[in-house]
Amino acid sequence: MTSEGNNLTIVNGEYISGLVDGEGCFYSNIYYFKKYPDACPQTRIHFYIKLREDDLIILEEVKEFLGFGHIYYQKETRTNHSPCHRYEVNKRDELKKLIQFFAKHPLHSPKKARDLNRIKEMLVIIDSGEHLKPSGIARITALKKEMHM
Repeated sequence: MTSEGNNLTIVNGEYISGLVDGEGCFYSNIYYFKKYPDACPQTRIHFYIKLREDDLIILEEVKEFLGFGHIYYQKETRTNHSPCHRYEVNKRDELKKLIQFFAKHPLHSPKKARDLNRIKEMLVIIDSGEHLKPSGIARITALKKEMHM
């Protein structure tokens, strides 16, 4: 993003870290399938930055800087909210790149840093295959409960 009237680039690693401290979110979902009660639950990990519709250019530049993720429009139906766009990362290989990015550009918010660490722990469990066992799902569930506090 360039500021009006000059060619100075604003979006860089530190900018993105600060943006995530304020507007980013790490979360996970565990899906159980009623149709297949004996099947292993699925664990999905997500990261997103959600900004108002008129701030799309910022998300586009974040995506361009990082080189991965996707952006989509989110229509908002709540009366006190406006339509927005979300930059989202949910592929495992891209989440690992995101973790490497934050190793170089640390988050300053203790809460966001804690949530990132929980996501890292979940990825270790998934990579080891433990997420396919009840003990692994229990560990992921416990980590999930420690997030967003």
